[in-house]
Amino acid sequence: MSITPHADLIEKIDAIGQGKTAMSLKRLAVLSVMAGAFIALGGILSVIAGFGMAGAMESNPAIQRLLSGLTFPVGLFLIVTFGAELFTGNNATLVPGCARRRYTPGKMVVHWTLVWLFNFAGALVFTYLCVYLCGLTAAEPYHSAVVGIAEAKAALPPLTAFLKGIAANWCVCLAVWLCLMVDTLPSKFLACLIPVGTFVALGFEHSIANMFFIPAGMMEGGNVDFWGLMHNLIPVTLGNIVGGALLVGALFYRLHARSSK
Repeated sequence: MSITPHADLIEKIDAIGQGKTAMSLKRLAVLSVMAGAFIALGGILSVIAGFGMAGAMESNPAIQRLLSGLTFPVGLFLIVTFGAELFTGNNATLVPGCARRRYTPGKMVVHWTLVWLFNFAGALVFTYLCVYLCGLTAAEPYHSAVVGIAEAKAALPPLTAFLKGIAANWCVCLAVWLCLMVDTLPSKFLACLIPVGTFVALGFEHSIANMFFIPAGMMEGGNVDFWGLMHNLIPVTLGNIVGGALLVGALFYRLHARSSK
């Protein structure tokens, strides 16, 4: 297995960013909806796996966190494998090209905004059609699990949500960076599993994941309304931008970039 050197990786990510920002709206929409659905798929898998042993969880609470952490990364693995567009990953991968003035900061922000919206659409559609209407969370212990997750997330203080958002997308963007450094499916899977499984087990906050977790709980009757959803998503999204754009994209560009070409 070869590993791309950091300086070469910056050049690769620079080119990736240019391709992303030049993409047609139709293609961007399709790939972003796919990414939202993939993250929701990982989300429901993490609920089914993590909360399916209620008795064992009571005496060993780390079991739920471990199982959820081991299963949730399937979403990011599918995204990097099939080239879908994920808001949080793009927080890092668009920074080198912007720093080299391949496109403006405004264009980068517009791209982030569109991907965020289409990710939301993909997560909602999947959650409603393939989780709620299929009854995956209708029975216990899954019903109580998704309601409890949604209510707990919506009740987070904004500063806590913001800080947990920084940590979550630091991990996600490290995973994306690692995926771009390796070239085989097993290595890409491990690159997704280790950082993403870590953030899930530690309970950090990922905006696109929460576009599944909170609506799933709302659909099951959780005490969360639209403003409760936004109370979580806004600070978490801002934290995700800081964690991805500054702690990965900008920092690694500063550390490893060759002179601009």
